[in-house]
Amino acid sequence: MVVRGFSRPSPSEKITVMARVCQVTGKKPMVGHTVSHSNIKTKRRFLPNLQTKRFYFAEEDRWVILKVSTDALRTINKKGLATVIKELRAQGEKI
Repeated sequence: MVVRGFSRPSPSEKITVMARVCQVTGKKPMVGHTVSHSNIKTKRRFLPNLQTKRFYFAEEDRWVILKVSTDALRTINKKGLATVIKELRAQGEKI
């Protein structure tokens, strides 16, 4: 079905939605308030600083794409990519 240039997937097709979640640290959006000068509070979301990053995984001689927060980049620099990927696979993450 095509409506004004937008094609809707059929029910048999799978839709993958990329969540705003860090694959390494698990950071997600938080909910808070924007507070005005008159102290009126309105809801807002604090989004994590996520980056889609390619890493060269030398042990398997291939590139790995991860959606990571900037905090996770520091973790990867500290522990090493092999250790982080090993931990992710132990948690059941498909990489």
